[in-house]
Amino acid sequence: MKKVAIITGGAGGIGRATVLRFLRDGVQVAIWDVQTERSGLEAECREQGLPARFFQVNTADYAAVQEAARQTAEAFGQIDVLINNAGITRDATLKKMTPEQWDQVIGVNLTGVFNCTKAVYPYLEAQGWGRIITAASVVGLYGNFGQTNYAATKAGVIAMTKVWAREFGRKASLPASSPGVHSHRNGGRPARQRGADDAERPPAGRLGTVDEVAAVCAFLASEEAGFINGATISVDGGLTL
Repeated sequence: MKKVAIITGGAGGIGRATVLRFLRDGVQVAIWDVQTERSGLEAECREQGLPARFFQVNTADYAAVQEAARQTAEAFGQIDVLINNAGITRDATLKKMTPEQWDQVIGVNLTGVFNCTKAVYPYLEAQGWGRIITAASVVGLYGNFGQTNYAATKAGVIAMTKVWAREFGRKASLPASSPGVHSHRNGGRPARQRGADDAERPPAGRLGTVDEVAAVCAFLASEEAGFINGATISVDGGLTL
């Protein structure tokens, strides 16, 4: 049977690119996104005969995530892959950051990953196979000015990935990707690159694309990547060297 993947934040940016890559590879996709105005992606996929369904899900809401996992399993008959991609930014220096900005980012980027992984893993455990791939960030590795909340969440998901790899390693593989690419979350440039001159660009000499991150996610979700577990894969052109 075709594999079934859940991609959170799947209606835009890296998530959208990953949805389309997985569908081209023959994977059935459940698009989880809180943004209903982006749900036209489902209709677009349907017109092309691609097996995707949209579920409006706030990943920060534990009960909503549990119900979405149940509905996804019911709709597709199984769940094989979870891509924890949903994320937001609310940038400000510590002096100016409000508790609301902190809570919003923690709720989606960190608690949301906890919620989704906790909801989906039982399905993977029951069938004895699965992949849980979480979007980290280069910011989670080296920090960034004005992103206390975002950096904390991305460092947190890297750590959680290592813990879950130890806990779940016999049943599922849990790598993380750490992109530094053009993305709708950062206005088209990684935070470190905003206002930077060409000398501060990655050794690759350019920024990455969402399609290049999607390709890495597709590999990590494949059978060939079964021995990659708990690792953080930097997709950044050497930015963190």
